[in-house]
Amino acid sequence: MNDEPTHTTGRTGGTDRPRSLTCLVTGATGYIGGRLVPELLDAGHRVRCLARTPDKLRDQPWADRVEIVKGDVTDAESVARAMAGVDVAYYLVHALGTGRDFEETDRTAARIFGDRARAADVGRIVYLGGLTPEGVPEDELSPHLRSRAEVGRVLLASGVPTAVLRAAVIIGSGSASFEMLRYLTERLPVMVTPRWVHTLIQPIAVRDVLRILVGCATLPPDVNRTFDIGGPEVLTYLEMMQRHAAVAGLPRRIIVPVPVLTPGLSSHWVGIVTPVPASIARPLTESLRHEVVCRERDIEQYVPSPHGHPLPFDRAVALALQRVRDAQVTTRWSSASVPGAPSDPLPTDPDWAGGSLYTDVRERETDAEPDALWQVIEGIGGENGWYSFPLAWAVRGWLDRLVGGVGLRRGRRDARRLRVGDSLDFWRVEEIDRGRLLRLRAEMRLPGLAWLEMGVETPGEQERPAGEGTARGTPVVYRQRAVFHPRGLLGHLYWWSVSPFHAVVFGGMARNIVRAADRAPDNAPPRPEPGDPAGRPVPAFGGAPEERPSGTGRRQDDG
Repeated sequence: MNDEPTHTTGRTGGTDRPRSLTCLVTGATGYIGGRLVPELLDAGHRVRCLARTPDKLRDQPWADRVEIVKGDVTDAESVARAMAGVDVAYYLVHALGTGRDFEETDRTAARIFGDRARAADVGRIVYLGGLTPEGVPEDELSPHLRSRAEVGRVLLASGVPTAVLRAAVIIGSGSASFEMLRYLTERLPVMVTPRWVHTLIQPIAVRDVLRILVGCATLPPDVNRTFDIGGPEVLTYLEMMQRHAAVAGLPRRIIVPVPVLTPGLSSHWVGIVTPVPASIARPLTESLRHEVVCRERDIEQYVPSPHGHPLPFDRAVALALQRVRDAQVTTRWSSASVPGAPSDPLPTDPDWAGGSLYTDVRERETDAEPDALWQVIEGIGGENGWYSFPLAWAVRGWLDRLVGGVGLRRGRRDARRLRVGDSLDFWRVEEIDRGRLLRLRAEMRLPGLAWLEMGVETPGEQERPAGEGTARGTPVVYRQRAVFHPRGLLGHLYWWSVSPFHAVVFGGMARNIVRAADRAPDNAPPRPEPGDPAGRPVPAFGGAPEERPSGTGRRQDDG
């Protein structure tokens, strides 16, 4: 039998089912999409990713096994290019939080996606949406759920067989819903809560969501409908918090519901207690006003659950907590860009855009080995902190959260390793040349754009082969540069108002990073992580990077 896929009818499933499908995944930089890609690869399918910023995928362990197309779901031309030769198209994006017109953006993007899929004779669309309450008029739903429901209808009417999967709360390490539940439970032994803690919810483990998404690739061609997906238990949010506490080994929580907390107040309350900012917490809390319980389990007819699945709630929580403790969280809710955050690359021209660039440059020599210095640089942020004036960083994080920003609580995906696109407190990794340069882009609320670079330099570095140390006695230089591009008069005033503190914050940061490298035991280099891609050469502190080979990796079980 021919091993090449057959694609004669534009449909998958039945006797015309291809042995290996070409799958288009949108949202691959996000929480679900980033985990779905390796699952599809392991199932024997070919994967193409549509990404606005392909560089965010380059450090993924599966990057060299997929095709990446630059584009956006709101751009019909790029969607058409991505759809060519595709059997199954996964729609895993939404415009939530991008502005007041996000529902119109969602609607437009879904129409473009459906139209281009039909024109390319795509066999199936698979969409992961939200579970909506039974008997509640659509105009009473939260904008978040209402838009998810409309996107599903648009795709179902596209003329391409579509499976719309509707899930409530997804339990998995790094998901926004799980992080909200975890932090509320673990940080507050006694809490006053809104009324929605008594709402019935049917949570589902992320590994069950991924299993069903993969299974939907080979649905029969006549299936064009919605499926409710959920775990085996229906719980209130209060019960979920108490059971989370029990699994985590915490005392029973004292929870006092009050009727006065509106969704807006609830989101700010969640934003204060958890790393999830109010802009994301609000749609989550608004969605909990109504019961979200599966009304059917028809997906079992097409994607039967193996023994032990769907996972019970306690088991899903235990797996997620274990992944957090083992620092094996492959994707997080913050993997996707924060709405409204700057996306401009670092300007290399001092007169970029006809404006000004303010810089603060610090350099310090050290006798530490380059690898020891790099280990400190790559481990910055999260629980390790920022090596200077912790109160100043904490206050800046709180101020950012007060104005709706992300603050410092996002932490790190991994305690030791960073990759392009990772969120790092209120920064995002824009560039990493392992062993030489780390460039962060600010996602805090600012009247301008900001970057922070940290690097390792040695005399004659350009002639030194990558991976070789320095000659004995040759000083290693730690170089740090903060860059700010002001926006209007307010931006200039901001820089001048904070610049008196730079000697304490940035100067102390440079000193303490060097001291930490000097104190490293024997200046031992970090042990490489299995499957970690080699760094690509990047001209230090500005300039266009060269091409780099992508790495290979291995998939771990999801939790």
